[in-house]
Amino acid sequence: MEYTVLARRFRPQSFGEVVGQENISQALKNAISAERVAHAYLFTGARGVGKTSTARILAKSLNCAQAVQGDPCNECEICRGISVGSDVDVIEIDGASNRGIDEIRTLRANVNVKPMRCRYKIYIIDEVHMLTREAFNALLKTLEEPPPNVKFIFCTTDPQKVPDTILSRCQRFDFGTIATSSIGQRLAEIAAAEGVVVDPKAIQLVARRAAGSMRDSQSLFDQLLAFGGKSIGPHDVHRLLGTAPDERLIELGEALLGRQPARVLSLLEEAVGSGAQVSELTDQLLGYFRDLMVLASGAREAPLISVADEQRAALTQQANNALQTVLAGLQILAETKHRMKGTTVSRVLLELALVRISTLDQLDDLRELVSRMRQGQFAGSGPAVPSVARSTAPTTGPPRPPASSGDSTRPAAIGDSAASIAGPELTAAGPELTNVGSSENSGMAPESALAEPMVTIPFEAGRETEIWSQTLLQLSDMAKTNAKSVSRTAISGPNTLVLMFPKSYHFSKQSLERSPDNISRIERTLERVVGRPIRVMLADDDSAATSTVKKEVRQTEVAAAKPEKAPDAERDSLVQRAISVFGATVVKTESSVAPVKSQE
Repeated sequence: MEYTVLARRFRPQSFGEVVGQENISQALKNAISAERVAHAYLFTGARGVGKTSTARILAKSLNCAQAVQGDPCNECEICRGISVGSDVDVIEIDGASNRGIDEIRTLRANVNVKPMRCRYKIYIIDEVHMLTREAFNALLKTLEEPPPNVKFIFCTTDPQKVPDTILSRCQRFDFGTIATSSIGQRLAEIAAAEGVVVDPKAIQLVARRAAGSMRDSQSLFDQLLAFGGKSIGPHDVHRLLGTAPDERLIELGEALLGRQPARVLSLLEEAVGSGAQVSELTDQLLGYFRDLMVLASGAREAPLISVADEQRAALTQQANNALQTVLAGLQILAETKHRMKGTTVSRVLLELALVRISTLDQLDDLRELVSRMRQGQFAGSGPAVPSVARSTAPTTGPPRPPASSGDSTRPAAIGDSAASIAGPELTAAGPELTNVGSSENSGMAPESALAEPMVTIPFEAGRETEIWSQTLLQLSDMAKTNAKSVSRTAISGPNTLVLMFPKSYHFSKQSLERSPDNISRIERTLERVVGRPIRVMLADDDSAATSTVKKEVRQTEVAAAKPEKAPDAERDSLVQRAISVFGATVVKTESSVAPVKSQE
């Protein structure tokens, strides 16, 4: 005798047998009883939640002459023919394999043919979203004004791909996932009908694994009945599915949150040795950390998806005051699951993820460090602050030589000495800093707390150059590009710093004026440098103090040549014109016959 799978043998035959979709069933029964049946329906939802089964029940109810309160009798020839898919007036079409315009043209040609023995000719198109755009367009007119004895029922798992022109012509019903308890109850009924003794815990394991899909649960249960014989327990489910028991997950959770990487690896080895598959165990841990996240967020009554409800107390205890660690662990596991696709080293990836989660306490130290840096507290006990020698700064290229008169196209901006003139041999002006890497080299945000000075600089007259040099070191992007054109700075009042731009760099001043975000970025950086809020004002530099600023900047250079005056060069007409146009100053002259070596 040919065997029929459980999903087909226990398929619902009336609206009352559809599990978990009571609202939809009641709405359709009421529409049939009131004779307010639409000409087209769209059933949407995940796989295995009852869309196609409900479509068949609706077709039987519309055509059954003995229907009672919207439910078919399931005894007449029409009901039996529709149930097995052999009725000539109820046509089921697979949208995935009949998706072209030719199939829809055939459908349109047959729509006007009257039904042979039923009241309605009904078209059930499964996975309708697979139809092509041309097929949808060909269906539009027929769908909007079909013959009075024709009904359409569309089923899809992806309604976003159905055109709005189709959606607007249908009554839509969204099928939700089925509750785990409802799936478990239905599986218990199937076990009783099959004469098999199944432990309730085993039924719950299968129901949880189905993730809201009744068909998936019946397929797994069918496999389990063939695997376990007449008596089935939880260990049979774990052996079949390659999963770990709840107790193993709880032990792993305790070791992960307890910062015990050695124990984590030992438990993983035991789980794999007892038959757990790496991919299945990863899925279980994802669900476990999801449950921990829900409990740590305060949703104490939310349903659990990874373990039985009897374990809620243990998970609640683990989740106490561990929300940030749980969130980080959940993200690590999700990334690991994604990386496992197509790889042959899944176990190594899982081990890496679990060790990372079990050593997340190091992130707590980093958070404390950032908090202390923001407060400027670096003395006393606590974790050591990593530092980079202030006399060196990493660069990605060779050191740039000192600027000569040939490339003095603008006044030397404050901060050029640190960024481009001195090269890798940098002596930072002002108090000692613990420079944890600039944003340009490390990829970190320019305003990260890791780039803050350890000791603030007093905001007082005479220290403007020192303050501005440190501010430039912490700026990046367009704000720094334009700010480097500043020729002079001045303190105006107790909380205002005036940035002066030469006339030749009026464009840089305008760029900052038109971008309030860049001004705000400079002000926030100044606040970190001096330790209190500072307002920035922009002004034009009309004075002739450019040479003074140059001298101050060049004093921060290491191994730079001393400026040399060249009276003969200054009398040259071209040099005189360059000085007047660019506000430049001759600092060095080289012979065209033999270049002079700069002193180291």
